[in-house]
Amino acid sequence: MKLKLLLGLLLVTLAAFIAAAPLTHASSGQSSGQVVMVNFDVTVDLGSSTMVQRAVTTAELTHAKAIVIVMNTPGGYLSDMLNIVNYIEQAQADGIPVYTYVPPDGMAASAGSYIAMATNSIIMANGTFIGPSTPIVVGGTPLEQNHTEDAMIAFMEGLASRWGRNATAVEIMVVSDKAFTAQQALQYHIINGVANSLQQAMEDWGIANYTQVWVSENLYEQFLSVLTNPTVDGILMTLGFFLILIDLYHPTLALSAVGVVAIVLGLVGAEVVGASIIGITLILIGAAIMLLEVKMGHGFAMIAGAAVAALGVYLLALNIPYITTSAPTAPKYVLADVSIAVVGAVLGLYIRWIAAPMKRRKPMAGPESLIGDVGVALTDLSPAGEVKVQGIVWKARAASGNIKAGEQVRVVRVEGLTLIVEGASGESQPR
Repeated sequence: MKLKLLLGLLLVTLAAFIAAAPLTHASSGQSSGQVVMVNFDVTVDLGSSTMVQRAVTTAELTHAKAIVIVMNTPGGYLSDMLNIVNYIEQAQADGIPVYTYVPPDGMAASAGSYIAMATNSIIMANGTFIGPSTPIVVGGTPLEQNHTEDAMIAFMEGLASRWGRNATAVEIMVVSDKAFTAQQALQYHIINGVANSLQQAMEDWGIANYTQVWVSENLYEQFLSVLTNPTVDGILMTLGFFLILIDLYHPTLALSAVGVVAIVLGLVGAEVVGASIIGITLILIGAAIMLLEVKMGHGFAMIAGAAVAALGVYLLALNIPYITTSAPTAPKYVLADVSIAVVGAVLGLYIRWIAAPMKRRKPMAGPESLIGDVGVALTDLSPAGEVKVQGIVWKARAASGNIKAGEQVRVVRVEGLTLIVEGASGESQPR
């Protein structure tokens, strides 16, 4: 029954996930006199990639005059950057120009610099910057790093040349991990202009008088962004195992259900982002060690398993190409991994000192408190009859075989108000 409920909950979760996906509706096909504005104050990941795809689809269906990406991003995944560039090129092929504006205090860093370079025109506010653009293959070999970097050099130069920009300068952004301020980028012909307000940029592009339709990440896309963070995926999987293990000591359907859903979401996210199989394997090994705690009950398996799982979470990001200013080796990600180990240690000590002793402790009242006690059979148990334990007459049933009246019995378990007993000849006097 519990398994059926868990499966039902998973199906409901999956249905809700699918239902949350955004739907795009067709329009009349007439020119709308509008500009689609993309609020790109996000990381480059599956969520933002899906948002840009939705924005491009909206622009195509409404025959928008242009798409404007208002950018402030630290970068993100290389694969999602490539997808976004493809969506931009799709819009351009349909005759819809795409522009990038970097507002005050914004940046077109890392993967964002490639996205900006793919657009028809780039305008930045003073005090902003574009780049650096060097890709990072976390845990990759020098050969893998060099191959990725060479590919991105050619890609960036191609984007710059397409729109008449300085290919040599953008190569420096990739090779030397160089960033340029707005004024420097304008001087080296990397961008097309400087404007300290979005309105000024829109006027420069000649689209200031059109209706603006803003597109931001919706809940579904935000969920995708969270799910495609390998550290979050690892935490979800490990947390799921924590909850299931706790549920074995404090049985509740809720903890097991949440644990299963967390594990499934973590595995799905790891698959989507292409997480390291080494990291996933270590998390599963850590989970197996943690589950040994049920048999051992001293807390040490929980601590050891959590430590192995924490290492697995850290290694999930191995060989994933990033172009970002905040790779998974950053201190905040290391802190998350350490937190997993600390939580595991706390749970291990909890099991060692509180949960396991409570599970082994004999109940203080009720029929269950009689388990292990010795009494006497008042009638023949063949197999049912009556016994006297602790001075009280109880209905009883022999666990196996028959027991004659007058023989000593020991309570082995309780079913409702019926004691299940076995012969106990030679034991202490019945009470």
